[in-house]
Amino acid sequence: MNKRVLITGANGFIGYHLLTRCIIEGYKVVAATRASSDVGHLRGLPLRFVHPEYEDERMLKKMLLDERIDYIVHAAGITRAKNSNEYNRVNATYTRHLARASCESGVSKFVFLSSLAALGPIGYDDEHPITEDKRPSPVTAYGKSKLLAEQYIGEIPLPQQIILRPTAVYGPREKDLFILFKTLARRIEPYIGRGKQWLSFIHADDVASVVIQALHTDISGIYNLSDGGRYDKYELSASIKRELGSKALRIHFPMSIARIIAAALEQLYKNNDKAPTFNREKIAELTAQNWHCSIDRVRTQLGFEPKYNLYSGIVETVQWYKKNNWL
Repeated sequence: MNKRVLITGANGFIGYHLLTRCIIEGYKVVAATRASSDVGHLRGLPLRFVHPEYEDERMLKKMLLDERIDYIVHAAGITRAKNSNEYNRVNATYTRHLARASCESGVSKFVFLSSLAALGPIGYDDEHPITEDKRPSPVTAYGKSKLLAEQYIGEIPLPQQIILRPTAVYGPREKDLFILFKTLARRIEPYIGRGKQWLSFIHADDVASVVIQALHTDISGIYNLSDGGRYDKYELSASIKRELGSKALRIHFPMSIARIIAAALEQLYKNNDKAPTFNREKIAELTAQNWHCSIDRVRTQLGFEPKYNLYSGIVETVQWYKKNNWL
C-alpha cells in the first residue's frame, strides 16, 4: 500500500497505537510531533518525522504537499490545561488550521480523534445510552474544546471527514489512568463521594482498529467509541486488583475535600507550564453519573466489533506494565 498517512500526536499514548497499527496495515506513516517531544520509543520504526506549525495554515499546507499526504489522522491535543483559552487554541483552533490546510492540499480523508466528553454525560437512571445524536452538554472545558473542534471541521468542505468520540481509553503506555494502577498497587482504592455511576472504557488497540476501518471506508460520519459495556464505578478497580492479586483499602473522599486538594494542586502548579493531572475541572468528569454510550452506529457503518472488554483489556494492560517495569 502506497497511501501516506500523517498521524499527529504520534509520540503520545493513542498515537503510538495508531501508528504501529497503520504500519502493520501497510501504510506509509508520517509521524507528526513537537520538535521537543521524546520519541525514543519510536526509534527503529519505519517512520518519517515532521514538526507541524499549527499556528500557520500556509506552512501546514506546504508540509502536506511536500510530504504527499493522502490521509490525516489527527490525534494531537491536550487533556490538561490551565484555562479554556488554552484548550480551545490547541484542541479547536489548531484542528481548524489543519483541516483547512488539508482541504487545500488534496488530502482525501481526515479522521479526527475527538472525545465522548464533547457530548457530555447523562443521568444515572437514563434508560438509553449516549448516542451520537444526543444534544451536546459537555461538563468540562476540555469537552467544550473538542465540541468546538467538531463544529469547525463541519464547516470545512473536506472530501471525507470522520469524527471519532472515544470514551476513557486505556492500555499499554497510558499514563493518566495508570495513576490508579499505581495507587491500587499500594493498596489504596480512592473515590470521590459515594454517588452511583455508570462508566465506559475502550482499549487503545480497539480505537486503532476503528481508525483503520475509517481509512478503508469511503463514508463520512461521527461515531461514539467504547467496548459497548456499562460498568459501575467499582469495576475498574476490581479488575485491576484481580490482576494484581492484591487487596486495597477503599476510601471515599468527600467532594469538599477533593475540591480543596484540586485547588491546592492548581495553586502549586501556578507557575508551572503544565496543569496538574487532578484539578477542579477533572472532578466534574470523574464524578459524572453516566458515561455509558451506544456503539450501534460504528458497528453498523464501520463494522467495528471490540476485541477487548474491560476485564480482558485490564489483564493485558497490567501484564504490559509489569513486563516494562511500570509496576
